[in-house]
Amino acid sequence: MQKTILLVEDDRSISDMVKSYLTNEGFHVACVFDGEAATSAFKQLHYDLVLLDLMLPKLNGMDFLQLVRAESYIPVIIMSAKDSEVDKALGLGFGADDYIAKPFSMIELAARVKAAIRRATQYMVSQTESNQSNITVHELVLDVDNHRLTKKGVEINLTSKEWEILLLFFNNRKKVFTKEQIYRSVWGDDYYDDENIINVHMSRLREKIEDTPSKPVYIKTLWGIGYKLGEF
Repeated sequence: MQKTILLVEDDRSISDMVKSYLTNEGFHVACVFDGEAATSAFKQLHYDLVLLDLMLPKLNGMDFLQLVRAESYIPVIIMSAKDSEVDKALGLGFGADDYIAKPFSMIELAARVKAAIRRATQYMVSQTESNQSNITVHELVLDVDNHRLTKKGVEINLTSKEWEILLLFFNNRKKVFTKEQIYRSVWGDDYYDDENIINVHMSRLREKIEDTPSKPVYIKTLWGIGYKLGEF
């Protein structure tokens, strides 16, 4: 079945270029040019992925992303000319799945789009293949069937990527993961040496699950190597 992408980009030359390339790759691409139009389009039709520019007229990209995340876990890839860590942290913290800085390679963009859609399509299958419906680590309980995390009985809301990272560690309690291994496992794509994506997701996840995020006990850092699940 042909996958449909909502492309939210106010620069029409970039929009035309991206639409043309992804159409040739077999996708159906719907283009809108401001945040209000994006909101209307998102509410009217089903999409398999959103490509989102941050700097939009009428309604900015972050506000639109919040609206999307209030209703759906659809993959969202941010496209932005602002390549600062602040923008990346803000974008990913609001629930984006990936980030690509302008100017970008169309080959890389297409690869990330395909990987994001593949992960979303296979995600529910991978969940059902887990050999445990509930996974408990100290005070955290992952309800795999219902996609729910609780700590001391209190539910913690996670983004799709935060959930997948935590599930990866919970299912591999003794294993140390490098950033590249985490990216390949969770994003299902080649690692482009943009370690900031992993750093931001790990920071946001620790803020949610740790009593003291600066002194994590659930996901430990092995400096110069990677991360591993803490031992209790």
